Amino acid sequence: MARQPFGLQPSLWAATACAAPPTPRLEGDARSDVCVVGAGYAGLSAALHLAARGASVVVLETHEPGWGGSGRNGGQVIPGLKYDPDELGAMFPGEAGERLARFAGATADMVFDLIARHRMNVPTVRHGWIQGAHTPAGVELVRNRARQWAARGVAGARFLDRAEVAALLGTDKYLAGWLDPRGGGVQPLSFARELARAALGAGAHVHGSSAVTVLEREGARWRVRTAHGATVSAAQVVVCTNGYTGDLWPGLKQTIITPNSFQVATEPLPDDVARTILPQGHVTSDTRQLLFYFRLDHQKRLIMGGRGPFREPVSGDDWSHLERVLVRMYPRATGARIAYRWCGRVALTRDFLPHLHTPATGLLIDIGCMGRGVGLQTAMGAAMAAHLSGDQQALPLPPTEPRHFPLHGLRRAYISAVVAWYRLRDGGLA
Repeated sequence: MARQPFGLQPSLWAATACAAPPTPRLEGDARSDVCVVGAGYAGLSAALHLAARGASVVVLETHEPGWGGSGRNGGQVIPGLKYDPDELGAMFPGEAGERLARFAGATADMVFDLIARHRMNVPTVRHGWIQGAHTPAGVELVRNRARQWAARGVAGARFLDRAEVAALLGTDKYLAGWLDPRGGGVQPLSFARELARAALGAGAHVHGSSAVTVLEREGARWRVRTAHGATVSAAQVVVCTNGYTGDLWPGLKQTIITPNSFQVATEPLPDDVARTILPQGHVTSDTRQLLFYFRLDHQKRLIMGGRGPFREPVSGDDWSHLERVLVRMYPRATGARIAYRWCGRVALTRDFLPHLHTPATGLLIDIGCMGRGVGLQTAMGAAMAAHLSGDQQALPLPPTEPRHFPLHGLRRAYISAVVAWYRLRDGGLA
């Protein structure tokens, strides 16, 4: 077996996930109704839901299901988008904005419903997500956010004052916060692997070690070619490559930037320490532009995540800022050994919204996770499956023309400048 890249090899999730189902390399030529490129949450969810509707589906993945961001994220299942419902209503007037808000608000439900329905071997917790505010402007943001979701019927969505947020998080570093009861946490690589298992059980064919290098139109069908020569003839193609998008479709990777999200995890904490950290089992992230996100896993390890260098890591020093934040946030964890360090790329679009593109007949592209990919991309996969099966109202937002980032080739330089500016504005724990 080929050695995994540095970024995934020491991952907590890779060390504790359930066994992966067999996904052998595609051999020879195959034919299907739909070929899905990318076996992350979106691609696997699309395959599962398409197969359940009776379509023949082939999924092609360069590595193995969950290898990319789906197996490297923080495992927080957070509903919604970067924008609040009222903002979505202004961006998409009329019913379109409310429909997008309803879709975004239900993404966490889909994850937990799938896990229950398919009896997936995925450790879960669902006591809600807390977003902490560290500035007065952040306090107003979370107050307004709680109000808007409560007005749309989310029972239990509420503003938390300083004392409440400190009691629920187990740290006094935030001025206020809000609680979204729909959120929770999963073992993210186990979820990806179990989605693959469910898709296989529904009749889909999932192939790892099958990098797609060419998409070409042949009459009324697509020919999907892999690096090792195997091909798929498909009536429709869905591309779900997100943070690991390359040059498969011209110009697609120029529509996103893909910063690395870094994480550390401690060894399991002693009970007397663990019970003081997020004592009611919430997951959490904050209102910083360069946010921190943290939680306890099912074995009482404390996980701390945030931004790191854009490049791939070269040593343990690339995680040192998170280790400092961890003990400043939770002094009682001082001395706990950092057992895992890892990172993974997220896909950010220019407007911080997910995007669907239909640049050619029979080709549907999904891109943009914005750090909420567990719920968002699982739900997007289901929506794309319904759309490809004939439901013209299934997509949560209309397909758009790709919009490139200006000077995309200089993205490392300007991301570094933006990070420095955000860090100055955020104030630092690190």
